[in-house]
Amino acid sequence: MTIQRFHTNQRMSQAVIHNGTVYLAGQVAQDAPGASVTDQTRNILERIDGLLAEAGSDKNHLLSATLWLNTMDDFAEMNAVWDAWVPEGHAPARAGVESPRLASPKFTVEIGVIAAVK
Repeated sequence: MTIQRFHTNQRMSQAVIHNGTVYLAGQVAQDAPGASVTDQTRNILERIDGLLAEAGSDKNHLLSATLWLNTMDDFAEMNAVWDAWVPEGHAPARAGVESPRLASPKFTVEIGVIAAVK
């Protein structure tokens, strides 16, 4: 059994591949802390694109996604960016969760995905 880990530290790995599936850690807007929900979501999806590419996958191979928002009042704003990003016909199974406290008050959105490796 082979397990590959990417960007690993003592606490976590940003991506783990096992048995043809890549699991991404929840991603936050590292390059846009404190920005609007739209800008944070765009930054997160760019980070996800990069991690998926590094793992040999892409957004066409998404299986599942979990999205955390500080408030569901931001759901439509986040969805506008998400809907433009997900390729038509390739939407994953998805859950949206309100979580008033993410890792830092600067972050209002977090997204984690699971995808098949190409």
